[in-house]
Amino acid sequence: MLKRYQVLLPDWLEDYIKILVEKYDLSFSEVIRVELCFSILSSVAHLYPEHKLGITPKQITEMVKNNVQDTMERDEMHRYLSKIYFETRKAIEHRLAQEKKQKKK
Repeated sequence: MLKRYQVLLPDWLEDYIKILVEKYDLSFSEVIRVELCFSILSSVAHLYPEHKLGITPKQITEMVKNNVQDTMERDEMHRYLSKIYFETRKAIEHRLAQEKKQKKK
């Protein structure tokens, strides 16, 4: 379920997101979601190296470097994004569980 939020962005960040929208043929919201997920995966990987990610920030970066938009069909791209979202959700659940353990101590 998606919820609507208003986010204020500086001009330079808006410009960058617009470039990604054009490059990958995604919506503005989708680009923000993917970038946010990438950030979460990166931070969880760094903070909790014992948590094994199903897709790592390095793998995502490699796909982007290899011009994923040129070689991937639209359906395949959406499956890949779904995997990123799923793995991010698992990473968040792991981090929240770890935070909960820390509070109990």
